[in-house]
Amino acid sequence: MNYQSHVAIVTVNYNAGLSLAGCIGAALKQAQQVIVVDNASSDTSLIELTERFPAEPRLQVICLDKNRGFAAGCNIGLKVATAPFVLFLNPDCMLPPGAVERLLQVMAQDNRIGMVGGRLLNSDGSEQGGSRRAIPTPWRSLVRVLGLYRLARYWPRLFFDFHLHRQSLPEKPIEVEAISGALMLVRRETIEEIGTWDEGYFLHCEDLDWCMRFRQKGWKIVFVPDVQVLHYKGVCSQARPIFVAWHKHRGMVRFYQKFFRNQYPGILMWFVTVGIWLRFGAVVAFHTISHLGSFAGLRRG
Repeated sequence: MNYQSHVAIVTVNYNAGLSLAGCIGAALKQAQQVIVVDNASSDTSLIELTERFPAEPRLQVICLDKNRGFAAGCNIGLKVATAPFVLFLNPDCMLPPGAVERLLQVMAQDNRIGMVGGRLLNSDGSEQGGSRRAIPTPWRSLVRVLGLYRLARYWPRLFFDFHLHRQSLPEKPIEVEAISGALMLVRRETIEEIGTWDEGYFLHCEDLDWCMRFRQKGWKIVFVPDVQVLHYKGVCSQARPIFVAWHKHRGMVRFYQKFFRNQYPGILMWFVTVGIWLRFGAVVAFHTISHLGSFAGLRRG
């Protein structure tokens, strides 16, 4: 089978710098169609991309006039994609040789597998938290915040730790509750049933939302441990940490309200919402203090 003709790769770019050209260079070796949706980047990432691939017929670049967010960018790329399988790939990810072919092989083993992903690695080779995920329900999040996950050895189902990357690496592909939107291969027929990405999320939690909707319709999500992809996490967002944190916490509130408000008591959901915004406040304070410290250090220098 010519697996390349079966896959379109969609990458949403926002100021990814040199990472974008490297990502697309690896992607073009493994897909017949590669689509870059640029969210009004202000850096030189698109210039470097077009200079490296000046006349590549398999590459299509869509430039937006403003930053519409990750989910909207994915949907725009999805409309252009023509293959039966679509791989959503962050611009700071580097596909190793054979990665797409392996993901497709796993997908072909069961026609109820709607989504597969690989093992995302930090630059030091350690596994990132989003590769294989359990849904962070309100109860699981409370367990994590209060440190009750330490009791999982005695009551594993009650005090389950949803940080699966801290568990032993499985020897073969396994079904999980969620994977990361940084590396997500999906069936087009599944998208037609489930619907596209929820554009109510600007950045973060939209992948969890999609995974929830996939599983609600009975589609399986599979983690493939032998597909290992280096992910330079934060390349696109490190210049605006508070902006990113705002949308991340806003997305968390939307996610919990959308899927759990009818399953948990209202008072618990209120505490969850307050906890999310208190966490955001702590993040803002941390970055503000760090910035002031750096500024003071420069002045003394």
